Amino acid sequence: MPTLRQAFLHTNTMLTPSDLHKRSVLLQAARSFFFARNYLEADTPIRLPMLIPEVEIQPLTSEGRFLQTSPELCMKRLLAGGCSRLFQICRCFRKGERGRLHQEEFAMLEWYQVGWSYVELMAESEALVRELAHICAEQGWQDLPAWAAQAEPWLRLTVEEAFQRFVGISAEHAVATGNFDQLLVEQVEPELGRLGAVFLCDYPIALASLARPRPDKPTVAERVELYINGIELANGFSELTDAAAQRRRFSAEMEKAGISSDLMPEKFLRAVEQLPDCAGIALGLDRLLMILLGRKSIAEVLPFADEEL
Repeated sequence: MPTLRQAFLHTNTMLTPSDLHKRSVLLQAARSFFFARNYLEADTPIRLPMLIPEVEIQPLTSEGRFLQTSPELCMKRLLAGGCSRLFQICRCFRKGERGRLHQEEFAMLEWYQVGWSYVELMAESEALVRELAHICAEQGWQDLPAWAAQAEPWLRLTVEEAFQRFVGISAEHAVATGNFDQLLVEQVEPELGRLGAVFLCDYPIALASLARPRPDKPTVAERVELYINGIELANGFSELTDAAAQRRRFSAEMEKAGISSDLMPEKFLRAVEQLPDCAGIALGLDRLLMILLGRKSIAEVLPFADEEL
């Protein structure tokens, strides 16, 4: 006859002690990766009076404040205050995001370095994910995937190249007709899944409100997303450091989203005036662990998924 504890574990899908150990090892390894590279670990508030305005992301609220959708606002203020390299592992919240790859509350790894562009971010992101994949293989949890074993650097594919190759139209046309997101999800991302690990970069400027334009091609922004097996894992930029341009972009986002002008993040914009050239990237840790451990949904790598609470 099963014990009460065995019956409880059988009827709940929370992580087993073995899987919780795996998650702990990988989180510790991620921290060790950044400590070895002389990063400071930041620990910023998750309840904020205002957020960076983004049309596609809806925040959750708590006692008259917003739960952060990313630590970006506070971390860039720390960079403007003199820090040169920062990382943070934290909880983030996005309203209505539920599914195989989404939870309203999730773990984010975000990091920034002064003096870098998105080019250096791609190299460091690749080094981090490869290292964690090798740890999984060394522990016997999963075979080393082909994308981690390959000797050559991961493919860099521009958004324009991807749309021409997989959709047959320009990315700018997709933006102009309002079909960019749908075409990306339905026609581009499935093809990226055949490429293993790939960086999709140089987004149309209209889709990168926090990224600086490419100096040689100002119609595109120095924005990059990392995909593995067709799943988007990380989103990063060469950061925009022009406060006036940033204000104009925020105003446009707020108008489209119907956000009150009273919620303009003025302290952040003042910090942008002091922000040095830098680059930053946010990586969804739960999705990464899901891929590394060969699971089918992020609920399988969370101590508790939302529906279990």
